[in-house]
Parts: sequence; C-alpha cells; structure tokens
Amino acid sequence: MRNLASALILTERDAEFDDNAPKVKGRIVTTLEKAKEVRPFVEKCVTIAKNALPAIEEARKLETSAERGSDEWKSWRSSDSWGQWNNAIAPAVAARRRVFQLLRDKEAVQILFDDVAPRFVERPGGYTRILRLAKPRLGDAGTRAILEFVGVRDRSSEVAEKPAFGGQDDGGAEE
Repeated sequence: MRNLASALILTERDAEFDDNAPKVKGRIVTTLEKAKEVRPFVEKCVTIAKNALPAIEEARKLETSAERGSDEWKSWRSSDSWGQWNNAIAPAVAARRRVFQLLRDKEAVQILFDDVAPRFVERPGGYTRILRLAKPRLGDAGTRAILEFVGVRDRSSEVAEKPAFGGQDDGGAEE
C-alpha cells in the first residue's frame, strides 16, 4: 500500500530527464481492489499535509533570508525570533514526520507537501477518484482502474448559453 501511494504521489514530480516519466501526472493504473484499498490511505496523507500548510506559511513570515552559517544567521539563531520560528514550524515538521512514517519515501513526502497539498487547500476532502477501465488486465483478467488526483482533468460544470433562434431576444413569441 505504501508503494502504491508513493507511486501515485511521485507521478506529480517534474521528470524532465527521467526515462521512466509518467504519461499523465497524478494518475496510475492498478487493479480496482488495490485502488479502493489505497484511496483512504492517500487521502489521509494529503489531509495531514494540507493541515500543516498554515504552520508552514506562518514560519515563512518569521524566517530569515540570511545564508546559513553567516554572522547574520548566527545572530538570528540566538535571538527570540528563532524561538518564534521554531514554535511556528514545529507542527509542520511533525506532519512531515507523520507522513514519512506512513509512506517511507522522502521524495514522495516532499512532493506531497510542496506540490499536491497546496492544490487542495480549499477542498474539504475527496482528493482522489477511481475510474474503472473496461479492458481487463492481460494474463489474469483482473479488473483495472485508474486512481488519480482530482482537479486537474475535471469536467467543467458550466452551463452553455442557449442559442437565440430567428432574432428573438427575450425568448418570447414574435408579435
């Protein structure tokens, strides 16, 4: 389950020089049963990462722009503002450690916190969808399904304008 969840998250990475780059970002093909089993696991990881985003933003406001190891950074490190930054970043660090404990993949955790979670800030849940494929798997005829993140390839729910026929502006009958 960890490997399948990590594989789904890793499809979101920018893989310009990767020979094994995914054809479509945020989508994997697996069996229907595996997809149904891993979906709550992935959604839990996304929720943990999404809930840590306010702490990350608060810590960004308090961090210094000085280069690590410089005199300015050392003076910031010994000041009270470093303590405030440390208290602000602590929930985010705990969330990263929790997700790493679930996934066991550092790159997947980094992609989850940097790329995936910020997309779902406004969404209350339901970060993935399962689409059943018509063609069974070759070999054992297992039912295949697509597990993907929502939001990228969603259908729009826009209502199309009704066409005006014969010069009628208000839709009423001609006099």
